[in-house]
Amino acid sequence: MVEPGQSAPETPLFSIIVAVYNDWAMLEGCLQSLAGQSPGASFEVIIVDDGSLETAPKFSDGAKRSYPLKVIRQSHAGIPAARNLGIRNSQGAVLLFVDADCRFRSNTLGSLSSAIAASPEHDYFQLRIEGNLSTLAGRAEELRLITFQNHMLQPDGRIRYLNTAGFAIRRRKVNIEAGMFDPVALRAEDTLLLANLMQRGELPLFVPDAVVEHAISLSLIGCIRKDIRTVRLEGKAYDMIAAKGVKIRVSHRERLRLLLSMWRTASQDSIGRSAWFVLVIRQAFQRVISFGYQFLRGGLAANA
Repeated sequence: MVEPGQSAPETPLFSIIVAVYNDWAMLEGCLQSLAGQSPGASFEVIIVDDGSLETAPKFSDGAKRSYPLKVIRQSHAGIPAARNLGIRNSQGAVLLFVDADCRFRSNTLGSLSSAIAASPEHDYFQLRIEGNLSTLAGRAEELRLITFQNHMLQPDGRIRYLNTAGFAIRRRKVNIEAGMFDPVALRAEDTLLLANLMQRGELPLFVPDAVVEHAISLSLIGCIRKDIRTVRLEGKAYDMIAAKGVKIRVSHRERLRLLLSMWRTASQDSIGRSAWFVLVIRQAFQRVISFGYQFLRGGLAANA
C-alpha cells in the first residue's frame, strides 16, 4: 500500500530469480556480482529457498543491499517449483533466471537490456554462459559451453539451447499463477522448456554480450557424483520430451564432431588438453550412466 504523499515504487525492468537448495556458500558471489552491475537497468532479486537444511544466512538480508532483495521459503519441492514461486512474487517486466553459483559480468544486465529493447519481436533470451577458469573442472566446462553454444547458434541469431543459469523471458509470455516450469521434471527442466518452445516454433535469441560465468567448485570426482544423481532425476523430463516428438539431444555423429572441435581448441597447451580429457571422462560417465539407467527402467517396466 502506498501512503499519501508517497509515489508508487518503480517497476523494475528485471526480476532476477535465484532458486537455492543448500547453495548459500556460492550465493554470496552471485549477489556481489549483481551489486557491481553498471548503472542503467533496474532490477530486483528474489531468492527462493527450496527447503534448505540451513536457513538463509545474514548476507541474503536485503536491508543493506543497493537493490531490492527478498527471500522466500518453501518446503522442499524441487527447483522448478521454487522458480514458479519466485515468478508469482516478481514484479519485473522481464524475468531472469540464474543459479546460485553464477557470476555476472559488470555489463551483463546493460547488454541484455539493450538486446531486449532492440528486439521487440523476441520474447525469450539466452545469455552466454561461460565457465570459471580457476579450476580444471571449470576449464572443461568452459570448453564445453563455448563449443556447444556456437554449434547450436542459428543463422538468424536464435539458439537451439536453453540454460537457466542465464535465461530471460518477457513477463507477458508467462502465466504468473501457473508458473513456467513443470514441477514433475526435477532436473532438465530447462531442456523441457526448450522442447516446449521448439514445439511452438520459437527459440531464444542469443545475447553474446550478456555473459554469466557458471562457477564449478567441485572436483572431478564430485562432478561425476553429481552427474550420477542428475541422470537419475532427469529421466522424467526426457520421457516428457520424447512424448512430444521433439529432437533435443545431439546425435552420436554430432557429439563426435563437437569433441573433435573441442580438441582443436584445447590442444594448444597442456592445461587445455587436460581440460579436454576431463570433459571426455565426464561425458563418457554420463553416457554409461544414462544407458544403464534406461536399461534398468526398461527391465523394470517389462517385469511390471
